This record gives sequence, structure tokens and C-alpha cells, in this order.
Amino acid sequence: MYRNVSAAYDTERAQAGVRMIFMSVAACYIVILYHLALIDPALVWKVFLLEGVFSVAATLIWFDIRRRPGSYRGRRLITMLTDYAGITVVLACGGAAMLPVYAILIWVTIGYGLRYGSGYLLLATLLALLSLSVAASLSAYWQSQPYLIVTLLLTTVMAPAYMHVLLRRSRQAAEAEQAANRAKSQFLAQASHDLRQPIHSISLFTACLRDSSLGTEQRHLVENIDKSLHSVARLFRTILDMYSLDSGKVVPQLESLELRGLLQQLIQHNAEAARWARVEMRLRCPSLHVRADPVLLTTMLQNLLSNALKYAPGKPVLIACRRRGAGVAIEVYDKGRGIAAGHLDNIFEEFYRVRQERDSDVEGMGLGLAIVRRLGALMDMRVSIHSVEARGTRAVIDGLQRVEAPRAMSAANGSSLQAPRMLDGLRVCLIEDDQNVLLATATLLKKWGCEVATFSTLPDASAHFDLVVTDFDLGTEASGADCIQHVRRSSGRKVPAIIMTGHDVRRVQEQVGDSDIPILSKPVQPAELRSLLVALKLQLKAA
Repeated sequence: MYRNVSAAYDTERAQAGVRMIFMSVAACYIVILYHLALIDPALVWKVFLLEGVFSVAATLIWFDIRRRPGSYRGRRLITMLTDYAGITVVLACGGAAMLPVYAILIWVTIGYGLRYGSGYLLLATLLALLSLSVAASLSAYWQSQPYLIVTLLLTTVMAPAYMHVLLRRSRQAAEAEQAANRAKSQFLAQASHDLRQPIHSISLFTACLRDSSLGTEQRHLVENIDKSLHSVARLFRTILDMYSLDSGKVVPQLESLELRGLLQQLIQHNAEAARWARVEMRLRCPSLHVRADPVLLTTMLQNLLSNALKYAPGKPVLIACRRRGAGVAIEVYDKGRGIAAGHLDNIFEEFYRVRQERDSDVEGMGLGLAIVRRLGALMDMRVSIHSVEARGTRAVIDGLQRVEAPRAMSAANGSSLQAPRMLDGLRVCLIEDDQNVLLATATLLKKWGCEVATFSTLPDASAHFDLVVTDFDLGTEASGADCIQHVRRSSGRKVPAIIMTGHDVRRVQEQVGDSDIPILSKPVQPAELRSLLVALKLQLKAA
């Protein structure tokens, strides 16, 4: 919705600006004619009087656009009537000296079509023909030039008609391109979802191996597998983020959030990747609350932090928050090799990658910063990159709105209590239609001490569970949300639940409709899953 209003506002404001320019050009033209004695002085004052009236109308339209941005059909119709009425009077009163105003008539007519489409082009053409007809009926000069009238009428029909053909072809080409892009994005998103399943199961099996009695060499091999899985998972998340943006389904859900806690979770989530990159992550953030979409802001910060870990291995990375007036800026500093000045203007373009001679092969597709900027634009935030070669890079997210902290603060979660035996005896209902993922998840949960009952669809109504862990897309019989409701109805209480999905998390949240159910994006990090299970078990004990 924001983008549509902004586009309409820019279009109408641009039209209002062009109208002012035409008025200035017309005034200069009349002054030149007057000084060259090519126009009746009495006519000059009439034209200037008309221009004064028209200036008042144009100014009122300009202020209305500023006050009420957006698409208003009534305002457009009033604007069209004002434009053509002014042109008609000038053509009718000005005689031969005002014939160049016909060029403005054609410009205005075609301009309405280009700005607002073929429907407005047809209406503008009819008004232009009416304008010429009225001018011809009122002007003695025009009546003495019948061939001129016919020529102008034909031109007024043929030029917009040709423009209509071009507009239709352009629209068809744009629609075909959009359809191709949607098909490509849907294919990539579906491929991403389908490939996440085996990668998710491999990740869980790897976690089981790591907890086993392995030798040094075997542990090194398992860690290398984990690194590769982490890179592939990040690649799939990037593809899914881009698909969500291209489909226009991303709508920010702004809320008050504690910024330092969000950044601490981000650092904790990237602890393993930082260890692999030999990077020490530091955080400097006072206690601040901002208004933002936590999911979108986390995605933006994750992309910036991933870039810092990739391009500044072995160097410290600092995440800092700074107050700027009534707002807040988040800055990510690294001490990598930096970015050459010639690349800074292009780094936010899709698929653009900074490559230099003898570069090491760094994984990625060049979409991370493009996603960051597009998500920032959705939340009215500004994203900038400042870099000096051989000294490092500073990425800035500016424009976060600072808000007062809520009175009731939730207690700290139990994520730090992640000892393996914390989950002993937790009765888990595990629902997953992919047998490999089901086996891998069940194996890992049992290693953590959980008592696991596995199902591929709606679970047994007679069983009692402490917690439900389910995939979202379970085929045609039921979804993960349906299974959760089934367990809750059977037990007569609100059983805590976790959903894991390879689809877009925001879309799944909307379909589930329960903000108390955490949703994890596949492939899930085992540490993330265990942390959430521990927190939910502590909540069960507290209850």
C-alpha cells in the first residue's frame, strides 16, 4: 500500500511541477511577442489575467497533493478540466499568436495517458477534441483556417491513438516479464523449500554425531559438514527472502521491541559462524526500545553481520547503537579489506558482487544488501555503507523510531540454561511427514532426554504430551496448525507448540494466527531448537 501511495503522489506531484513550468514558459513567450510587437497589447492583459487565475488553481492543486498524497479520481478530473479549460480560452482568444499552445495540448493529452493509463488517455483525447472544437467555434481566425482545424483534429486523434498502441504493447511486455519473474521466483522458492528438508535432516543427524563419542578427526569432519550446511542454509534463506519481497507479500508488523535483547539473540545465533570465521563479536547498545518489525529488522541485521563475518575473517566485529535525535541508528563495523569507492554506488543492486583480481571465492549471490535496503524502505529506514580500503567497512541502519519502554517487562528467558539433561522427561509429540526429518529430529530429541512420540499426520487423541513440535506443511490431510489444535482439544488445555517450516515464516505466522507459537525456519540450528525447548519447559514448570 505504501508503495502505491508513494507512486501516485510522485506522479501527480510531477504533473503539478510540469504545469508550473508550462505557465512560466507561456508567460515568457507572451512577453517576447509583446516586445516584438507581434501581439495585440489588449490581448496580452487578457492572457495574463487568465494565467493569474490558472496560477491560483494550479497552486491549490499543488497544495492539495502535498496535503493528501495518493490517488483521488475526483482531483484528477478537476485537474483535467482546469488544464483543458485554460488551454481552450487561450486558443480561442489568442488567434494565430497562440497556435504554439497546441503543442502543450498534445503534451498534456499524451501525458495523462502515460501517467495514468489508456482510460485516462481516451478521456484526455475527448477533452482535447472538445477544446479544439470550442476554440474553433469562438475564434474568427480559426474559422478562416478550415484546413488547419482539420489537421489539428486529425493530429489530436492520431497521436494519442499511436500512444495507446505503444502503451498496450508496453503493458503486455511488462506483464509477461512480471509473470516470468514470478514463475522464476516461485520455482526458486519451491526448490529452496524442497531442498531444505534433506539439509534440515542432515543438520540434525550431524548434531547427533557431535554428541557421540567421536575422535578428534571425526569431530573435525563433522564440523566441516556443519560449516557447509550453514552456508547452504543461508543461501536458501536469501532466495526465500527475495521471493517474498518480489511477490509483494511482505508487510511490516511494527511493534515496540527491546533492541539490546534482539541484538544479543542475533550474536548468540551467529556464535558458531563467528567461531568458524575466528571473529570476536562485540556489542555496545544501551537499553533502548524502538518501533520496528522484529522479523524484518533481524533479517536486515543478519545479512549485514553475515557480510562482516565473510569479508573480515579473523578480525573483530562491533555492533553499536547510537541515539540520533528522536531516532536510533544501528551500525555494524568490521576491520576487513574494505570496499573500493568505485563499487559503493552499486553494492545495493541485485546480484552485484564486489570482485577483485585474485579474490578468494566467497560464497553468496549478491542479494544480501539488496534485501537489506528493500526491507529498510518498507519500514522507512535508511541503509548506507561507508568503507575505506584496507581499513574496514561500516554498515548503518538509520531511522529507527525510539519509543518508551513498556511498563511490564517480561522476565529473562532461560536460553542460557542449555545443559543437555534439562530436557529429561519432556513428553514431545513430534509430527513430520518426511521420514528422514522425522527420524533425525526424534533421534536428537531422545539424545537430549525427551520422551518422543512420532506421527506423520494427526496424532493419537488419547496420548498426553507436554509439548508439540510439528512441521507446517503435512500434505493434504492436515497442517501443523491443525495438529496443534487437535492435541489441544484432546487434552483440554493449551499445550505449548513449536512449528518448523521451509516456507516463508511470515506467511506461516499469518495462517497459524497464534503469536504464542514460535516458528522456526528450516534448516533449524539444533542449538536454537534446544534453547527454545528449555525455555518452554521452564514455562511449564512455572505454570
